Amino acid sequence: MAGAKYPTEQLKCWNKAKEIRENYYKNYAQAHDKGGLRWAGGAWSLGAIPAGLGDDVYPITGEPYGASIAFNKEFSIRCMEAAESKGYARDLCSYMRSYWGSIILNEYAFGGPFPKPDFMWQDHICCSHAKWYQVASELEGGVPVFCIDAAAGPYDEVTENRINYLVNQMHDGIAWLEKTTGRKYSDEKLIEAVHNECDATSTWAEICALNKAVPAPLEEKSMYALYVLGTLMKHSKIVADFYRELLDEVKDRVKRGIAAVPNERCRVMSDTQPPWGFLKIFRYMERFGCVSIGSLYTFGLIGVWEVKPDGTWGPRTTPRQKGLKIENRDQALRILADWNLSKPEWQHFYSPKLKSEMMIRIAKEWKLDGILLHYNRGCEGLSLGIAENRLALQKAGYPVMTFEGNMGDEREFDEARTTARIDSFMETLGLKKLE
Repeated sequence: MAGAKYPTEQLKCWNKAKEIRENYYKNYAQAHDKGGLRWAGGAWSLGAIPAGLGDDVYPITGEPYGASIAFNKEFSIRCMEAAESKGYARDLCSYMRSYWGSIILNEYAFGGPFPKPDFMWQDHICCSHAKWYQVASELEGGVPVFCIDAAAGPYDEVTENRINYLVNQMHDGIAWLEKTTGRKYSDEKLIEAVHNECDATSTWAEICALNKAVPAPLEEKSMYALYVLGTLMKHSKIVADFYRELLDEVKDRVKRGIAAVPNERCRVMSDTQPPWGFLKIFRYMERFGCVSIGSLYTFGLIGVWEVKPDGTWGPRTTPRQKGLKIENRDQALRILADWNLSKPEWQHFYSPKLKSEMMIRIAKEWKLDGILLHYNRGCEGLSLGIAENRLALQKAGYPVMTFEGNMGDEREFDEARTTARIDSFMETLGLKKLE
């Protein structure tokens, strides 16, 4: 690559990540052929709980599925138009509209008819979450739905009563799962799944923290294909084991000075979901020697963090790392509730100030030169307060570029205009395209 300063190489575990994702969607579609169960819910749903029903219970999480649809522009448009033809408004969550459209068309993004779930298991933190699966249930003829209200406030205000609020709903949910499926629930499988989730989400945070290195061992476009495994089944041993393997490889890349972008000379981060049909804008920035090291979205949608003794952000210490033995169902659910309530991306549903503080922390610790903010019409939840975030970042001294778009609806993204804005932003950072 022009202007290369650092060695680079492809991730050795890249194909394994693709294989895990492909098997995930295949296993969901074929679950009934194996005598198993299918369930549908969000990427933030408390998937460790249905894991207690057995090893042959396969989920499909709605947001990653919606992103997969968005990547296929032709299918995406047909799904959007199918949802709109039923009267669903264009200003609703674009992932949700894609998902509904796939059901209405009865087409699975990975081939064949849309596989109907046996039950729907969701939690509600974003304004669309519970309604998403209420409508999906209606479209699929009345699939049973259970939803947990997870809006218990920001983590620094969490009390025992707020933990109890979630845990009591979780206990009710387990009773509902047994009644709905006719299966006996296994606390041992729940405990294993809780450990896996804590391990996987902490390990992903540790991987992201390694991007503080210069040069960055990972760039955001590739990170999208890696973090997504946690959005599919963060409670799975398969994902926890893969992230440990990835962690070892990224540590090795840092040690050997392997760069994601060999001509790195500028570091930025993005924000919220990208326009999935136009990920090439990240490759376009690399022509300036600019690497996107990630974002609060990439780091904190699944990754779970804590402030370390030296004051920096790092992976949250897991129950296993603390030597904690989970003895029973209630203890497992309390750990699961507390762990999820600390998620970075849950915090700013309550105040843009909380998000601004986390973004400024990333800008400092990951040594950034600028920030790109996606005014994302496709996600009300993660775009909430984004204009206030822009002002706070600028006040902290960071150049900010904004661009408008939609993560899942290509009709609302202007590629030429966004590219022109990137050109102007790079010029303000003193960068020209490398020949």
